[in-house]
Amino acid sequence: MHQYLFYIGNFPIRAYGLVISLSIILATGAGYFFAKKEGKGYEKHIVDLGIYCGIAGLLGARLWDVFFFDWDYYSNHLSELLAVWQGGMAIQGGVLLGVLTGVFYCHQHQLDTLHLMDILAPAIILGQALGRCANLLNGDAFGAPTGSSFGLLYPETTLAFRTYGSQPLWPAEVWEGQLDMVIFALLLMFRCTKHAKGQCFALYVFLYSAARFCLEFLRGDYTEKVLGLMTSAQATSSLLMALSALAFMAAHFYELRQKRKRKPSLIINATRQKKEGIRS
Repeated sequence: MHQYLFYIGNFPIRAYGLVISLSIILATGAGYFFAKKEGKGYEKHIVDLGIYCGIAGLLGARLWDVFFFDWDYYSNHLSELLAVWQGGMAIQGGVLLGVLTGVFYCHQHQLDTLHLMDILAPAIILGQALGRCANLLNGDAFGAPTGSSFGLLYPETTLAFRTYGSQPLWPAEVWEGQLDMVIFALLLMFRCTKHAKGQCFALYVFLYSAARFCLEFLRGDYTEKVLGLMTSAQATSSLLMALSALAFMAAHFYELRQKRKRKPSLIINATRQKKEGIRS
């Protein structure tokens, strides 16, 4: 783990910032590839979307962490609100504000929002997977002590070490990054099947939320429980799993309904063409 890559004078170039920047760039590049492959001209919007959604995602991730996880601390340390290198970026808030920004962009440019969300879902989870590499290098989003010789040992300069010392910790951020790559592959496979509009994005939300819910049992960077039952991230994941499952099913039934509406008109058109052919 190398928090600092090198210095320019007294200014440190941090691995965290570099990898986060690369995750946004590479996710945007993957999104461009998927959009261009679709052949509907969406690719000309992808770079702008990457910039706007990337900035919004960073802002949302920071604000979500500050207000939902650490407000007791930051309310007394306002000067550290932007000190993201100390840890404190909640991916759920980043995805939420990033997606809302993307929806607004699509509305402003009259794009098919659900279709574009389906196209970009694999790119988003790819960016999240790379982002967890940044967490590992920075020593945040860490796990709880394993109570054995198995686990990650963090350097003294990291938040993980300041929290638990030299105890081996569960590799929660590593496993999340690996699961994100599995979800990336599953979404690509799903995109190759016949599916209703919006289902790929709903599947992305469900799979990531399920993975995050389970991995929260291993996290050690915060332990507060909502109503004494689950962490705030687990509560959010539970809600998102329910909503995405409903959205997945709703998209399926809406597609079936649209097919039933189209079927009579197709029969009528076919009959009309047949009659016109007989007359001629």
